[in-house]
Amino acid sequence: VVRVLDRIAQPNPDWSGDNPDSASSQAPYRLYNIGNNQPVELATYIEVLESCLGVTARKNLLPLQPGDVPDTYADVQELIHDTGYKPDTSVREGVQKFVDWYRDYYQA
Repeated sequence: VVRVLDRIAQPNPDWSGDNPDSASSQAPYRLYNIGNNQPVELATYIEVLESCLGVTARKNLLPLQPGDVPDTYADVQELIHDTGYKPDTSVREGVQKFVDWYRDYYQA
């Protein structure tokens, strides 16, 4: 957040409600995807959650469902371009920090 304080977001004059870009708008704001720019398999993510939480998930594995996205990752190119910052937090580290924060904040 601090790195973009001196770079006030500009409205996107090409923004259209017919084909919206969720990262920009006709209003002056900007959203950034923050991740480490690496895809992570869902099974790996679940394993990390299980490890960090100390529980085993009950899984009901099904074939890919209509509308499911086979591959996705956090594309951080806009963040790098605008701030010079490239996140490199691993999924394991990020999930563990979130779990620690959540447990502390909610006294769980």
